Amino acid sequence: MRHFGHIAPEVRQRLFHQEPCEFSAGSPARLLSAALGATLYSPATRPRLADDIVKQTGLGVVSMVLCLEDSIGDEDVAEGEENLVRQFTDLAGRESADGTEGAAELPLLFIRVRTPEQIPDLVRRLGPAVRLLSGFVLPKFTEEHGMPFLEALASAEAQSGRRLFAMPVLESPELLYRESRVETLEGIFRAVDKYRERVLALRLGVTDFCSSYGLRRAPDMTAYDVQIVASVIADVVNMLGRADGTGFTVTGPVWEYFRVQERMFKPQLRRSPFLEGQAEELREALIEHSMDGLLREITMDHANGLLGKTCIHPSHVLPVHALSVVSHEEFSDAQDILRPERGGGGVLRSQYTNKMNEVKPHRAWAERTLLRAEVFGVANEDIGFVELLAAGIPA
Repeated sequence: MRHFGHIAPEVRQRLFHQEPCEFSAGSPARLLSAALGATLYSPATRPRLADDIVKQTGLGVVSMVLCLEDSIGDEDVAEGEENLVRQFTDLAGRESADGTEGAAELPLLFIRVRTPEQIPDLVRRLGPAVRLLSGFVLPKFTEEHGMPFLEALASAEAQSGRRLFAMPVLESPELLYRESRVETLEGIFRAVDKYRERVLALRLGVTDFCSSYGLRRAPDMTAYDVQIVASVIADVVNMLGRADGTGFTVTGPVWEYFRVQERMFKPQLRRSPFLEGQAEELREALIEHSMDGLLREITMDHANGLLGKTCIHPSHVLPVHALSVVSHEEFSDAQDILRPERGGGGVLRSQYTNKMNEVKPHRAWAERTLLRAEVFGVANEDIGFVELLAAGIPA
């Protein structure tokens, strides 16, 4: 699979200076953690889940979470488990006419569980279909609550012979409350560091953060406008997202809105980029469906050290991916900073002659940028996010 793999090769050639790389569920963890992109959540009880997964693959989704936790009722958990086993078995049995496995291009698939016991149980019940599973999402993760999940994952991995990743969700009140935050983060680090090779990414549960204070951000606002949430994100990145080799990929929070009936504030998308791309209708559609707030939040995610995003609606996937593509200017700067002859440091003017590149302080940024360039690609010099958005929308 690859990002923007759902669009025609000739269109990709027009859009990209460097096309996104191909990857699979067996690729190195470092590559997969950067490649998650917009991780689409779906309730595990959906009766046509297998068809939904195949459909979303054709629309550019590369990672999905099939949820047995908050998205379904307590009374539906057993049904959701049974449905997952049926749907995975269905997917595993789909073969093309020439006998090759038709599931080869499926997204990375994860199951969000409620209890540690579900992990080995589901792995056992999936049988051979476990080859389609990339791992589990672990809810309300703290050291005390999360260690049994990680231990169960290690046991299930040994049982199945299948590499299984964990994606802990950071959403507990202990993490939110100021008096317990640092201690909680230290405990989370101890847990995920012990199982580092199995932890693909850390996910932020901002909806749960807001619920602890009876808050809900409006569609005109981002998570960073809610100060108590912004402070948690900052501390999570500070302690768990460092670029010194000790950190983990931290993904952006969910965007809750699909369509807004009435607005209080002006739209947040400037008109000029869309006029240049002759895409004014696209701008109006994005505003109508509250995507201008989403685009701003994705930009803020990147600025604050987050990569990828939890999504609960398919329309959110393309904006996340379009804004994750590395611009030609960013790529030029990153390459220049990392040239072998720059190893001694120093300051240089960018090739675009509009900024200073300081080799040593900007080195970690450049390394992260080139990793993002590998998985999301590098746009051609005259291509911006408007063209990438427009090209990815199905005709």
